[in-house]
Amino acid sequence: MRLPAPYILCSALISVGGLLFGLDTGCIGPITTMPTFLDSFGPLSSTIHGILVSSILIPASLTSFFAGNIADYMGRIITCSLGGLIFAAGTALEAGAQNLAMLFVGRCITGVGEGLFLSTLVVYVCEIAPARQRGVLASVQQLLVTMGIAVGYFVCYGTVRSSNTSFSWRFPFALQSFLAFTYALLTFFFLPESPRWLKSKGRMEDSHDAWDRLGLADAEREKNEQQNQNLNIQEPESLALTPIRSRQSVHDAQHTSWLAVFSKGARKRTFLGCFVMGMQQLSGIDGVLYYAPLLFQQAGLNSATSSFLASGVSALLMFLITIPSFMLADKWGRRTSTIVGGILLSGTMFIIGALYASGTVHGDHGAARWVVIVLIYIFALTYCATWAVGIKIYASEIQSPKTRAPATSLAQSSNWVVNFVVAFTTPVFLQHSSSGIYFMFGAASLLTVVVCATEMPETKGKTLEEIDKAFEHSDEGQQTSMRMKALKLLRKWQRGRLNQPRATTEEHEL
Repeated sequence: MRLPAPYILCSALISVGGLLFGLDTGCIGPITTMPTFLDSFGPLSSTIHGILVSSILIPASLTSFFAGNIADYMGRIITCSLGGLIFAAGTALEAGAQNLAMLFVGRCITGVGEGLFLSTLVVYVCEIAPARQRGVLASVQQLLVTMGIAVGYFVCYGTVRSSNTSFSWRFPFALQSFLAFTYALLTFFFLPESPRWLKSKGRMEDSHDAWDRLGLADAEREKNEQQNQNLNIQEPESLALTPIRSRQSVHDAQHTSWLAVFSKGARKRTFLGCFVMGMQQLSGIDGVLYYAPLLFQQAGLNSATSSFLASGVSALLMFLITIPSFMLADKWGRRTSTIVGGILLSGTMFIIGALYASGTVHGDHGAARWVVIVLIYIFALTYCATWAVGIKIYASEIQSPKTRAPATSLAQSSNWVVNFVVAFTTPVFLQHSSSGIYFMFGAASLLTVVVCATEMPETKGKTLEEIDKAFEHSDEGQQTSMRMKALKLLRKWQRGRLNQPRATTEEHEL
């Protein structure tokens, strides 16, 4: 049996970071509603519940903001490995928590680690994958996220049924800690550094060695080299100059990386990446994932085990639909999936909101509650088939080589910030209004459709260099168009000034 190419195995291994993220997402909602958890910490108000669930996200956002600079300085692999170790330490603290303060601190530490590796691993995959497979390989992370969510729900379902002690909520945290520690070690010792990152540091020999370890075909490598020449990317005159070029690259990265993401040629891509990543969360997906047991209880599934089981089934279906979605990621296209997915997401949210607003949903009788449950399933499945697969890839691949890591980190940071707002406010919104939050999520998805229909160019099947060149041409075209408009306005103004005295003379003679 022939093994997959090394770059495929490397992409799969580093994408295990998505599994860790999914496990936390799938576990934290059920854990905070377990009877044994409430026995340990007492009943939680909606505000405390929201703070506890979302406390991982602000540290993740702050870390993600700087992860691009860290990844540019230390390398993609070391950054991911360090993030895994910090994640392992945080979840270990959560597993041993004796009070809410200790649990809160543990979640904050976990968020620091999560922000490091989750921001960097997509950049690594995009940089090592051939253009024809980049969408599929970068989507492995999302496949593992949905797998982690499903595993998290079913682990909690199993522990809440099998144990009446604190083991039922401590074990899921301990499992995350073990897997994160293993991920950190395997990433550090077995993955080659990104050849493109090595090249950006002037380490050309190391870059060629990394391509060899990744097993990239010679034809693909020649294609990259030809594109680099077309883009006027010059190679060092000899390997003897590598130390000089390396020091100069580090110096440039330290002084221009964050300023460069807002430069004239990069700001459109930066803002577009931040917008789509932020709206990805404002669609309401993590409100559904974090609080699935609460949403199902609101719709009529009152027992903890039944709501956990319903949550687990939804997560399992999400995982299954992600399999064909990530396999077809390079066939459907990022733009199409974003627009079509946004229309479906907004439609399901508006219908659920209308059902609650009309007062037709009753917890103990009626068909409307089952319609709500089915629509929650449809929403989650639609998200996993469309937005979950394409948006994270798009936010990274549209950035220029110079700004890819910091711009992707900034986009991921915006994702975390919006995620925090959604995770914190969802239980509070639900306590005061059963319909308002669904209308808000639906409106956000519809706004995203409008913006992406006008501002989101397609990137399917293009190399990173081709995407970069396309955006450069687009920026040049916009600048030329603006200059032409300015010249036309100036000429109209000049003609008006020339005609003004003549009109005044004629009026005087009359």
